[in-house]
Amino acid sequence: MTEQNKALILQFYKAFDDRKIEKALEILSPNFVAHLAGTPEPLDKEKFKQFGMSFYLAFRQGKHIFDEVIVSEDKVITCGTFTATHLGEFQGLPPTGKQISLSIMHIDRIEDRKIVEHWGQGDALGLMQQLGIVFLPSPRLLFLSLREVVSKPFRKDTK
Repeated sequence: MTEQNKALILQFYKAFDDRKIEKALEILSPNFVAHLAGTPEPLDKEKFKQFGMSFYLAFRQGKHIFDEVIVSEDKVITCGTFTATHLGEFQGLPPTGKQISLSIMHIDRIEDRKIVEHWGQGDALGLMQQLGIVFLPSPRLLFLSLREVVSKPFRKDTK
């Protein structure tokens, strides 16, 4: 059963990558629920589809690359990277054409050959940085900025 569960999950992510959304959605149970990092409440199947479609339309040529696939009874854990190109609007941000590489981890629970529950974690901060939305200073710039702030009270006024 564990090999069947692993195959089902890999089939789900492959369908998404191959842009066969209807095939991916067929693998979800009617009572499916998703727990996504950063969302205030779990998503039902329809809301998960809406979320997935917004991501799917914004990021093309997507590919899940799993470094680890761990099966434990009715759960399959996948850890790896999602790569794609930002070619569509995403949360109000126009397409940048940038390649993205997003660290991901999922836990999917299977019941009766369907995914009934999904937990998803992706590196949202890394995604925003890659799209140019969030700026984080380099360690050198951070050091210089802190040195300026700390030393300012000790300087003599040169006026």
